[in-house]
Amino acid sequence: MKSWIYLLLAIVFEVMGTTSMKYSEGFTKLTPSILIFIFYGIAFTFLTLCLKTINLSIAYAIWAGLGTALIAIIGIFAFHEPVNALKVLFLTMIIVGVMGLKVSSAA
Repeated sequence: MKSWIYLLLAIVFEVMGTTSMKYSEGFTKLTPSILIFIFYGIAFTFLTLCLKTINLSIAYAIWAGLGTALIAIIGIFAFHEPVNALKVLFLTMIIVGVMGLKVSSAA
């Protein structure tokens, strides 16, 4: 169970790091630029810790998939990026795929 919490924390910090990239405006703003490296360092630390008991293929797919979906959602709501039915469909597919991976790893 602890490994899954580490994976969740890895995802949260990866999303924070990616969001900081947007706020850094191409490394022109100091604080968000520094936060990118701090958040990614923490994210990779937690990702590494979760790999003690979670298979690499499952952990990385969940980390990448949920991170991508969360960043897309943040882009829509925080940065007013365009949204349409196809974007919603494919984000839903990512989430369903991640859930499928989790279920398949338990079988």
